[in-house]
Amino acid sequence: MRLSPATSQKIAVTGLWTLAAVTMGVLLFIIAYVLAHGLPYVTWEFLSQSPHRMGKEGGVFPIIVGTLMVAGLGVLIAAPVGVITAVYLTEYTREGKLTAVIRFGADCLAGIPSIIFGLFGFVFFAITLGLGLSIISGALTLALMMLPTIIRTTEEAVKAVPRAYREASFGLGSTRWQMVTKVVLRSALPGIVTGIVLSIGRSISETAAVMLTAGSALGLPQSIFDPARTLALHFYIMSREGISMSKAFATAAVLILAILLINLLAYWIMRRFVAKAR
Repeated sequence: MRLSPATSQKIAVTGLWTLAAVTMGVLLFIIAYVLAHGLPYVTWEFLSQSPHRMGKEGGVFPIIVGTLMVAGLGVLIAAPVGVITAVYLTEYTREGKLTAVIRFGADCLAGIPSIIFGLFGFVFFAITLGLGLSIISGALTLALMMLPTIIRTTEEAVKAVPRAYREASFGLGSTRWQMVTKVVLRSALPGIVTGIVLSIGRSISETAAVMLTAGSALGLPQSIFDPARTLALHFYIMSREGISMSKAFATAAVLILAILLINLLAYWIMRRFVAKAR
């Protein structure tokens, strides 16, 4: 029996809504489960004290600082390089072998497992360059991991800007640089910010690459050349070695709240910037 187009459309829409609801339900269940088990242990002392007895007692203040330093420095390195690369590919070159090679390299980087990035960072940054297990080694490694996401999302965001905007800018006497910075990048800002936020989320939640490059020291880092432990790595060690499940869940809760806060803050900044640009 052949279904009518209207019936087929209703079935397709119902299926899509069902799958979306299941996905959101699973996500909300995981977040609720972690927060229910972790939030009761998230106190001011937990957020402001240093860990003791390998993390079984005390808090996660040095670990929060280490997470912000590693992820923040990684984003500061990757974001300009990724955005500039995407702009170069879309606005300053024609389709050819060079652009194909760069895109192929970005796609290959996106598919490499994080443990491989960690091994490369350990061999090249920590040993060959002599940076050791440090924040800068972890940040450089995370920057390499973030580059593909930033490049591809920025490239698609720039391509989505209507060509009429460029023509109007040139018609008003703008140079290519003025057109790119004043028109294209401002119009593509939401997509660019989305890519950067996704990269931040990945860098904060990374464990294997950070463990091999930034180390897992529990002390408060004093500079970018000191080792540090991130929240994701701390949660992994606490739960994997059975040191303290309550502290592990509390760390996971802080990690989830941190990612949520970063997303909300980035969205608010983006909205303010776009509104001001208009």
